[in-house]
Amino acid sequence: MAQNSLFAILLRSRWYLSFALAAGVTLVCMLTLPAHIAPFGALAATPLWVVGGIAAWRQLRAPSPAQVERLLAESAALPWRSFAQQLETAWRAEGYSVQLLNQGGVDFRLERAGQTTMVSAKRWKAALHGVEPLRELEAARIRESAAKAVYVALQPLGENAALYARDQQLVVLGGADLAALLAKSRN
Repeated sequence: MAQNSLFAILLRSRWYLSFALAAGVTLVCMLTLPAHIAPFGALAATPLWVVGGIAAWRQLRAPSPAQVERLLAESAALPWRSFAQQLETAWRAEGYSVQLLNQGGVDFRLERAGQTTMVSAKRWKAALHGVEPLRELEAARIRESAAKAVYVALQPLGENAALYARDQQLVVLGGADLAALLAKSRN
């Protein structure tokens, strides 16, 4: 799904926005279409109801801001092996097969449904994240013909690194997304 499509935006937004939009589409159809056609026109809002339900489910299961802060603080205090074990457990819970690599800027190889993802996570505690580790990750992604590359970072990337990650379509896993992943390792 395109990142800026209506459905992608609604999935990232609060759940009630999708429901409000669906209710608005339904209301407009009921008020403007002839009575015998209006119910069928209102069915056009069905995808919006579904997206609202998916967003609600995701947001219900997401960690609270206090849990996010606690999980990230705990992660910052962990040694690499413990942090790597938590990541591995969480990705296995999501259905990935996980291989620990520790080679050339890449720490994990994830595979699921025939797609490979390369992950760099060893610099998760770094205060500054430059472009070089991202270049190594991208080179490994190309070398391995992987579909995606993920860079794990507790702190936000520097401006140049963020631009590079965006341009190369690297996924930066941090903040609430990282906390949600780590929460799966505890279930």
